[in-house]
Amino acid sequence: MSIEFLLTSLIVVLSPGTGVIITVGAGLSRGRRAAIVSAFGCTLGILPHMFAAITGLAALLHTSALAFEILRYAGVVYLLYMAFMTLREQGTLKLQTHAAPRSNIEVVRSAVLVNLLNPKLSIFFFAFLPQFVDRQISHPLPVMLELSGVFMAMTFVVFTGYGMFAAAVRHHVISRPQVMTWLRRSFAAAFVALGIKLALTEK
Repeated sequence: MSIEFLLTSLIVVLSPGTGVIITVGAGLSRGRRAAIVSAFGCTLGILPHMFAAITGLAALLHTSALAFEILRYAGVVYLLYMAFMTLREQGTLKLQTHAAPRSNIEVVRSAVLVNLLNPKLSIFFFAFLPQFVDRQISHPLPVMLELSGVFMAMTFVVFTGYGMFAAAVRHHVISRPQVMTWLRRSFAAAFVALGIKLALTEK
């Protein structure tokens, strides 16, 4: 495993995106456990894209304009839905100080959907992994699985770090209603911005 793969993966994982927003929001609104569960859910959301890239289904997605457009706009709709629910205090930054917390299944489902409805992740895996696989290897599947596993592990660790930091400052944030209002609007705006970015994405 090359150092180039590890550095490139780290840069990609560290780059803020929908998964980071979901995990940070979980840490701020519901604490450390929710942040870890959310990070786990975001990591699980990588599996379908990894499977698509390894089995060659991503090639179909990459060449089929219709398949790409359907998945892309499904992702856009979900991001706009997340923005709407966040503003209504029913989504990422819903406070749970006086209400029953969301179940782990709900947190994981939300996190998985964020990554699942991101066609760029499939394209990323399809274009990224083969660059670090020796073409002279007769059986590249084990190598691709190993690289994908490392990427997923790195995603979980980094996202957990983001979430744990958010959870650490949680009490300083939620005790200030104005700060929570600002954060909620910022998160909603971030979801909208990511949705617009995804809508403008070309194959």
